[in-house]
Amino acid sequence: MLRTRPRIIRYELPGGWLLLVGATDADNDYLSTRIAAPEDYWFHADGVPGSHVILRAKPNEEPDRDTLRRAAAVAAYHSKARQAGTARVHCTRGRHVRKRRGAKTGTVEVTKGSVLKVRPDISSAVRLTAAEA
Repeated sequence: MLRTRPRIIRYELPGGWLLLVGATDADNDYLSTRIAAPEDYWFHADGVPGSHVILRAKPNEEPDRDTLRRAAAVAAYHSKARQAGTARVHCTRGRHVRKRRGAKTGTVEVTKGSVLKVRPDISSAVRLTAAEA
């Protein structure tokens, strides 16, 4: 079986915050289990299929609520909730995301976090590339 390299979509949010978005279930697995650092923030739309989204942590700097909401809006946009007026999006740190052995591709387990209610939107994010990782 020929395996393609993961495709990760990159966005920059105001303040220089980097967002990484998985394009497929396999990309989501790779992003959540191999790329995400314990201090990074992880996002996923609640109850619908969608991309896993990672907000890269910065040394000695915490994202403000606006930055977290923008990242959540991008996660909602890259999900089946794209056309919804508002969407619920899970937010947690990378250290709280795990993949169970034998779990379906693109499926992870989240042990703690919060839920943000946002409008699906990418207008405040600048798309950088769809890079192969």
